[in-house]
Amino acid sequence: NGAGWNTANSLAWQCTASVITCDSPTADARNYAYGCWAQYKGKGPWGQSNNHVYPRSIYAAQLTERIAGNKEAAEEGISAGDKAPAGTETGAGDSSAAEAVATRCRVLPRLTKATSSPTVEAAMRLAQEAYEPLLTLEQWIADAPFTADVTADKAKLIDDIKIKQSKAQANASTPQKKAYAVADGYLVADGALLAGSRLKVRWWNGNIRPSYLPKGGMHITRFVPDMEGLGLTDRIDTVVATMKRNHTLVLDHNYGLWYDRRRDDHERIRRHDGDVWPPFFEQAFARSGEGRAWDGLSQYDLTQPNAWYWGRLQEFAGKAETQGLLLFHQDYFQHNIIEAGAHWVDCPWRTANNVNATDFPEPVNFAGDKRIFVADMFYDVTHPTRRELHRNYIRQCLSAMADYGNVVHLVSEEYTGPLHFVEFWLDCILEWEQETGRHPIIALSTTRDVQDAILADPVRSKAIDLIDIHYWHYRQGDTPYTPEGGRNLAPRQHARLVKVGRMGYAEAYRAVLEYRLNHPDKAVTLSAQNYTDYGWAVLMAGGSCPVLPVTDEAFLAAIPRMRPVATADDLATLADGTLPPCQLLQGDSSVVVYFNGQGSEKGQDGEGQSSVSLTLSPGNYALHYIDPTTGEVSLLKKRVKLPEVYELQASRRGAYWLQKL
Repeated sequence: NGAGWNTANSLAWQCTASVITCDSPTADARNYAYGCWAQYKGKGPWGQSNNHVYPRSIYAAQLTERIAGNKEAAEEGISAGDKAPAGTETGAGDSSAAEAVATRCRVLPRLTKATSSPTVEAAMRLAQEAYEPLLTLEQWIADAPFTADVTADKAKLIDDIKIKQSKAQANASTPQKKAYAVADGYLVADGALLAGSRLKVRWWNGNIRPSYLPKGGMHITRFVPDMEGLGLTDRIDTVVATMKRNHTLVLDHNYGLWYDRRRDDHERIRRHDGDVWPPFFEQAFARSGEGRAWDGLSQYDLTQPNAWYWGRLQEFAGKAETQGLLLFHQDYFQHNIIEAGAHWVDCPWRTANNVNATDFPEPVNFAGDKRIFVADMFYDVTHPTRRELHRNYIRQCLSAMADYGNVVHLVSEEYTGPLHFVEFWLDCILEWEQETGRHPIIALSTTRDVQDAILADPVRSKAIDLIDIHYWHYRQGDTPYTPEGGRNLAPRQHARLVKVGRMGYAEAYRAVLEYRLNHPDKAVTLSAQNYTDYGWAVLMAGGSCPVLPVTDEAFLAAIPRMRPVATADDLATLADGTLPPCQLLQGDSSVVVYFNGQGSEKGQDGEGQSSVSLTLSPGNYALHYIDPTTGEVSLLKKRVKLPEVYELQASRRGAYWLQKL
């Protein structure tokens, strides 16, 4: 299927199949096929096709040669009654070698001596034999005598083996779930702030060539039959361990753009057959076993969840839950319904691909015979059939992940859709919550106009636990970049129409701080543009999930008890493009001051030049310095008695943490 050669310098000997492909990749790496019975494909050397060749088993003959120490190929004892015609044997044979081979090598017997002019006696015998079904490989294996020794003798039963285990070992062997919550405007696990980067899954593309696999990335609902590992069917334990090792906090997951890699060509044609190519990007819905979808497989049933898909998500969530990791579950994937026509061709929601009569127009009207614009129809929840399918699917997302506290639900990856669909999504969530009494973590990740409209809604805003700034941002020295929702344009299509600009430290800090001050009960995260560069800005604005190198448990546990020190006047100053030389987080027993280098985005050392007056609860404090690049926490002063007003001197850029003793 264009994914590389299976083998070279290999031999197919006396094989039977419906189709055999024998090609030679290069002149010095040939494949051969001898004595094979099949429909033939390929330009490799073929010999004695549709004929019996001798020795019957090339493997048995080679084994005999090795045991006998010569080139005499003996078939005695290998397949009685299936001998080569006189004069065609490769040697006189070695009976001792043949007997040794017979005990080590079993070859399915085949009676290949048949003549077109049998004697009467032979014809009568063969006629009687015809009443017996041919011995199949499956039956031959099943009838093989079992010779392994399975006597217990002095072996102990596993139940009789008592393993002494310390209490610490017993606790370690059963990892405990962490308690995830949005508390006082922070997303926490066991009361500590969660920090780290995000891992976005592959949307499409890939192959199973060994040379490609290291670049394959992770995608826990990607499937390659019988093949596990990076770029294949990911091992969930490995994904979790890799995330922990790389200080990755969030797996940002959405279903794949299409199931079959043949669609990577971005053609819109209907596939001639179902000969799909791996890796497969499993969809949220099960196949019905009925009809024929555009990819050549059966049509989807949008009312039936794909058990493997949801099982994989549940397995990851369960194992990640004990490790302080998050699953951001994008309920939808907008990329299917906008831009290239191929995005829609294999989509389960397309009328041709399901048994649910979704009523999208068929044949599809591709704009310019290339592009697709079905977002307006997809987000139309007035259509009775599609509305109910959407409602059931949203409830399925909630129900499937209900037992995992580390799952955050978002409406859709790449969501630049309309307000009314987000309202419908939230209405379904509120309905489900009322019925079940459960309250999953719900994140609002949309364009700014949609985001602000939802937050101004007194009912629907109550469903929101987390505000994710993703599809808009403040720009350095310019007005905000704020594309409007519901304009039938993907994020990158919006970006081609307007100058996107660049977000800096001050702009990141301002965006998070505004939402944090205006909605103090909700967590705020930043995932817009180059957000990974501004983890400290997110932290100092009171944001959640900052991309920080800090792993100090005491520091992360102290943060949720602090609040950003800022006022409306500070926001006005930020709007004018002025960033103060330091930002503050303060609580009853801790203060964090971040000196960013006189408002410079990159910062400077500014040795001995920065200071700030802090109003504190008098007492003894420990003073720490946190390197902004490495995250290393250093103790500057073990115990210092501070007055109510303290002048903190900063000798270098970074964070200073005062912790009351």
